[in-house]
Amino acid sequence: MIAPLSRADVDIFFVLDSSYFQDGGQASLLDKVRRILKRMYPDTSEISRNGQAVTVQFADFKVDVVPSFNRSSGGYLIPDSTLGQWIATDPKKHVQIWQVANQGHNSNLNPLSKMIKGWNRMHSRPFRTFHLETLVLQIMNGVVISSFPLAVGYIFDQARDLVKYPVMDPAGYGGNVGAYLNTQAKLDAVISRLDSAHRRAVEAIQYEEEGKVADAYEKWRMIFCDYFPSYG
Repeated sequence: MIAPLSRADVDIFFVLDSSYFQDGGQASLLDKVRRILKRMYPDTSEISRNGQAVTVQFADFKVDVVPSFNRSSGGYLIPDSTLGQWIATDPKKHVQIWQVANQGHNSNLNPLSKMIKGWNRMHSRPFRTFHLETLVLQIMNGVVISSFPLAVGYIFDQARDLVKYPVMDPAGYGGNVGAYLNTQAKLDAVISRLDSAHRRAVEAIQYEEEGKVADAYEKWRMIFCDYFPSYG
């Protein structure tokens, strides 16, 4: 967990016996997990089902509990109650892919990805986390990270167009990880957020080049809010 804990996301991924599997039972499974967690944590009032997990909100941090099943052809199946389907995934393979990519960027890809995820959290989470991580991985493939400000602006710029198209699971399991953006209204809302972030990033970079450091800080704080320090 990384401070501040109130904004930390902790994922617990567990594998169930196949007897719990039901076709079309994604929401039902998550509801069962939620009921069990409520019995285990009776004093924790905020235990809710979301698209692919059950979220337990503790006093200082929250935990996303993700149930899964072993997949006969490799990897795991997790429920998506929003789309009403089972999604194939393999967290271990994803970790390997991101580790290799991070090494190829001189260990700068992971902190860059965390910055973009911080922006996402501070602006009502328009993206699911894995979709956003995969977008960053795809955008920065073959691109040199010469500075974090330039890289952040570049990601916001490129994502405005790439978000319109399928973003495939790099492990080859889950298909289009952006399938939840399945209406024009959802896409428009995400693109609007990216447009705003890109505009402010460009302005921040220009202010810095002009020596207007305080103004640059103000623009970065509009993007990252309290994740970015105040000037002075």
